[in-house]
Amino acid sequence: MILGYLANMVATIPTWIGLQITDAELDVAPAPGESKLEHKRMDTSAELIAALDKSAGVARSAFEKTTDEHLMTNWRLLARGQAVMEAPRYQMIQDTFNHWAHHRGQMTVYLRLLGAKVPAIYGPSADDNQFR
Repeated sequence: MILGYLANMVATIPTWIGLQITDAELDVAPAPGESKLEHKRMDTSAELIAALDKSAGVARSAFEKTTDEHLMTNWRLLARGQAVMEAPRYQMIQDTFNHWAHHRGQMTVYLRLLGAKVPAIYGPSADDNQFR
């Protein structure tokens, strides 16, 4: 996966959580013009940070408005209209967090290759001062 696409995904994945709470399903391969997700190319760090802030706000707002009972109800992931996965919303949200962490981990490889410092993901990274 190229870095730009990966960075875009990492910035916008929290939006999926909002959809998992507010909508009954999401089609990841919808007919043209029917996507619930905005696919906008972002070329600068500022655009990516703004997208992350926006998508995190969507997830946060959805969490504030939901209930435990609602999170126990099923949610469906579709591809071209066909169910690929169906599970309680809380499980799908957990899978989304894991998916997000996976892609953030992939980005650390790019950061290392570019000579950038790697931020802490699951705790301190080797770039933190405590390792020096």
